[in-house]
Amino acid sequence: MSKTDINPITAEIIRHSLQAIPKQIELNITRTAYSPLVFEFKDYAVGIVDPEGRLISESGGGIPLFVADALGVGVRDGLAVHGRDGIRPGDVLISNHAGTMGQHLNNVIMYTPVFVDAELVAFMAVIVHWIDIGGWAVGSAAAVGTTDIFQEGMQFRSVKLWSDGKPVADMYRTIELNSRFPRMLMGDIESQLAGCLLGRDMIAELVRKYSLPTLRAAVELTWHRSEMAAREAIRRIPDGTYEASSFLDDDNLELGKPVPIRVVVRVRGDEMTVDLSGVADQVKGSINSGRFGGATTAARIAFKYLCAPHEPSNDGSYRPLHVEIPDGKFLSASGRAAMSMYSPPLPTVIDTILRAMEPALPQHVAGGHHANFGSHVFEGRHPDSGELFLALLGTHSGWGASAGHDGPGPYKTMAHGDTLDVPIEAIEQLYPLRFEHYEVRPDSAGAGQFRGGTGYEKVIRALAPCTAQLNFDRAGCAPWGIQGGADGAVPITTIERPGTSPERKMKASVDLQAGDRLRVLSSGGGGYGTSNLREPERVALDVKRGYVSVEGARRDYAVALDARGELLPGETSALRGRNGS
Repeated sequence: MSKTDINPITAEIIRHSLQAIPKQIELNITRTAYSPLVFEFKDYAVGIVDPEGRLISESGGGIPLFVADALGVGVRDGLAVHGRDGIRPGDVLISNHAGTMGQHLNNVIMYTPVFVDAELVAFMAVIVHWIDIGGWAVGSAAAVGTTDIFQEGMQFRSVKLWSDGKPVADMYRTIELNSRFPRMLMGDIESQLAGCLLGRDMIAELVRKYSLPTLRAAVELTWHRSEMAAREAIRRIPDGTYEASSFLDDDNLELGKPVPIRVVVRVRGDEMTVDLSGVADQVKGSINSGRFGGATTAARIAFKYLCAPHEPSNDGSYRPLHVEIPDGKFLSASGRAAMSMYSPPLPTVIDTILRAMEPALPQHVAGGHHANFGSHVFEGRHPDSGELFLALLGTHSGWGASAGHDGPGPYKTMAHGDTLDVPIEAIEQLYPLRFEHYEVRPDSAGAGQFRGGTGYEKVIRALAPCTAQLNFDRAGCAPWGIQGGADGAVPITTIERPGTSPERKMKASVDLQAGDRLRVLSSGGGGYGTSNLREPERVALDVKRGYVSVEGARRDYAVALDARGELLPGETSALRGRNGS
């Protein structure tokens, strides 16, 4: 049966069923995982992959870093390693091999084949950030000083965790003995496994209900529709070659040495090429990623933003996209390169691709967002239990404004999507940390006719001795404004110890004593359009909400307010007249 022969109603039922299965598994993992990084931060993704390793469907709650085909890459490697005949019913495989996945080793894909009447029909796959898999740093991915992948933890290249329906005890024992948090990790693994097995059975039931030829026709039709939607979106972009550049502060090792990012986007008819040949070469520090985990991931996320973002992510979605990059760049690094911090550079790469498209799509592209993971990881011994703890926290900041809209935020990065932060109450209950301050950072948003999203200011006090691993970037390259909008504020982080002056720190491992504090001022998003075009009443409202100070209103928007924040129309008109509005 071909995609043109299937009944359209049946095709829609199957399409939605294939999307519903990952969604249900996603909810189950949220309820059953042990690690806050999984059940609160939702650092995982769930999907269905066909027997050739092509993505059929994926849960909407997974972070974009995984949506860009991490599941398909892992399954295709398993097929290459074992061959189609070497993967049997009841097998469950895992992989985090840097040479294929191109990500930090904590991201482990688990997948199991779906057989119906002895025929392989699909794979059910779940990728989860494992909380700790060895290496020299607690948490493995918290390592900022590594120089090769072997310092960062265990590697598994498409090995069997279950074989013929039975767990491989040697594998379980190896994993458990190489993690600093075995109870939490093994609980997460059981949640991941349960998702794979339940999803496998649900897919098999769907095949038996509708038949394999009907399901395959529905999948082909879904791919075709997603591809056509993406091609139609590209055709609305003027043909041309578009370029943009930005940079990272450094590679985490050679501090203060910028890492350049130059992108070229070529649009021809209904196809788009993202050329990343101009990015920096592979670096010594840990911000490298492999071709699929780095270049392809960043290009696909940017492409989905621009072209049919409301269509589900599947193999058809990306057929009109081509990614060019030679081997040996920091986004196409070798499998031996340090990758523990592979993900923090990717939001900047994504944003730079979008920046290149501003001349072609000024009504569609937003100003630069903060693009800063801003991870701050606290580790130590809990004073009550004596157990080792790891609190991996990130930073919310402003996103860029666009035509007709102020920038949203504070949110995570484009590489996270709508991922939420771990609630303060949960952090304070689990770890010896206390949040003393958490509020909007005034004047952090880039000014414009539409202002950028705001950052925040937060202060965390250590209640017991611990170590803070800090990894903040983009202090040098501010979130850019577009169409005449101003840049957003850059991040500032300080360590405050009783009786001493605050110490500015961006990337460092800092020992803290009880009473020491970390203060984080996060970035704002870039503005859109000239700030003098913003209505004075809207500026006054921003001041009342704490987004803009009275001084900032006068300086950045030429809007005069009294001490209570009330608008002074006459003085405002005079200010704007002098500024040429």
